[in-house]
Amino acid sequence: MSRSLKDQTLALAGVFQAANLVQQIAHNGQCNEASLETSIRSLFATNPENTLDVYGGELRDIREGLVTLSSVLSQQSRQQDIEVLRYALNLIQLESKLNRRSDMLDVIGSRIDQARHTASHFGYTHPNLISNLASVYADTISTFRQRIQVSGNPSVLQREENAAKVRALLLAGIRSAVLWRQTGGRRWQLIFARKKVIGLAKELAEEANRSLYH
Repeated sequence: MSRSLKDQTLALAGVFQAANLVQQIAHNGQCNEASLETSIRSLFATNPENTLDVYGGELRDIREGLVTLSSVLSQQSRQQDIEVLRYALNLIQLESKLNRRSDMLDVIGSRIDQARHTASHFGYTHPNLISNLASVYADTISTFRQRIQVSGNPSVLQREENAAKVRALLLAGIRSAVLWRQTGGRRWQLIFARKKVIGLAKELAEEANRSLYH
């Protein structure tokens, strides 16, 4: 896997896309379906040719993550940005804990592999698959002492399908955090190389926008 800043930025955009979708669902009970599909599909990209392949091979598939990454790292002024940043940083932190648990990684890998049939049969956003992936998260990562506290509308989060989407997306966010580490991503870069990351994310988002209109 290439370790360029572009690869790191794409993987980090994957983390921020999942975090942003969690925030949307927790407050409104809905999110962009295409972005949801990209994030869930990334869980099944176990043998990608390159980093972008994990997200479907097109920049437009990860556009929401690129836009979110650049705006959140630039501003952090809106409540929404603060929540998304908290989720993203928590996902990165949880992934570093998970990386030390080979037994749990094996369980997650095996359970995702078992879910492939459901994904290929019903599609990546089908409630059966989302529920399946949510249970993988609940049985593994949710058992860590440190948990991600999701803020939102209680009546929205009480609905089982929304809670399942949130958990499945957190699992997808962890997958992108794994990719970020594999491409050389480190937490200090979010502080010391922030301007470079923001600049590249904006550039890639603009490229994604151009591809949407051609």
